[in-house]
Amino acid sequence: MARQNAVLRQDDQLLLSERQLRAEGFSWVAGVDEAGRGPLAGSVVAAAVVLPCDQPELPGVFDSKQLTEAEREELFEELYALPGIRISVASASVAEIDKLNILRATHLAMRRAVSGIKEADFVLVDGLPVQFTLPSRNIIKGDAKCASIAAASIIAKVTRDREMMQLDEIYPEYGFARHKGYGTAEHLEALKKFGPSAVHRKSFRPVYELLPDSPVQGTLDF
Repeated sequence: MARQNAVLRQDDQLLLSERQLRAEGFSWVAGVDEAGRGPLAGSVVAAAVVLPCDQPELPGVFDSKQLTEAEREELFEELYALPGIRISVASASVAEIDKLNILRATHLAMRRAVSGIKEADFVLVDGLPVQFTLPSRNIIKGDAKCASIAAASIIAKVTRDREMMQLDEIYPEYGFARHKGYGTAEHLEALKKFGPSAVHRKSFRPVYELLPDSPVQGTLDF
């Protein structure tokens, strides 16, 4: 089945935010998004992407949640092969999530991703505002409205999914390759049977309920 947008052109509505910012004098507009806020295990991954403005056609990026796994993988490869693109991926570890809480850890991963693109001079971030050292603007549901955020969403999602598949080889009893760490019935049953692993987030309720003596951030859930 063909993707919804096979090709993205520079005058497309999805690139409107980037065009407006370039008209204001910014040259390297980075879109930022994350993957992995909700799962019970694994790191949270963020990606920053600056799409080239000198390419007449770009990969047809779209909200990663509306794409199949195969479509995300295809776009992931197309984005990395695109001349002139800038991509930076960063994460916050399980230990950082448990120490900081998931929101702060997510913002930390986003800032790390942006810092990996030295040329970046403006940040477009999905969702609520995030504090960066650069000027920034948040876009609610930005992964469906802004091309660079959509590209970052795809990069972050595929990167994290691949990490969870690698963890599945180390901890096969939990089924990470299938649910990617989310709290599915299968995952919850495995947690009860085997207990939390070293890559489970001990500050998330379904995990810390199995560890009554562990320090927790009681307001956190998934």
